[in-house]
Amino acid sequence: MPQCEKCQQPLVFDDSEFYCEQCGTRYERQAQCPDCHQPLQVLKACGATDYFCQHGHGLISKKRVEFVAQRLLK
Repeated sequence: MPQCEKCQQPLVFDDSEFYCEQCGTRYERQAQCPDCHQPLQVLKACGATDYFCQHGHGLISKKRVEFVAQRLLK
């Protein structure tokens, strides 16, 4: 479970982003390659979402995608 950078409390997932109930900091949900841990390109077409690694790992199965919390800049 991701934790808040500011107060180390567990983050809560709400719709499309993570947030900290303690301090209110918000984080976007970012898809990451399970092999190289780099951000994935999100491909959306005809209602389907696919994930592509631009670092040589190709298409990544939805079941293998890792999601991490990326702090939103204000």
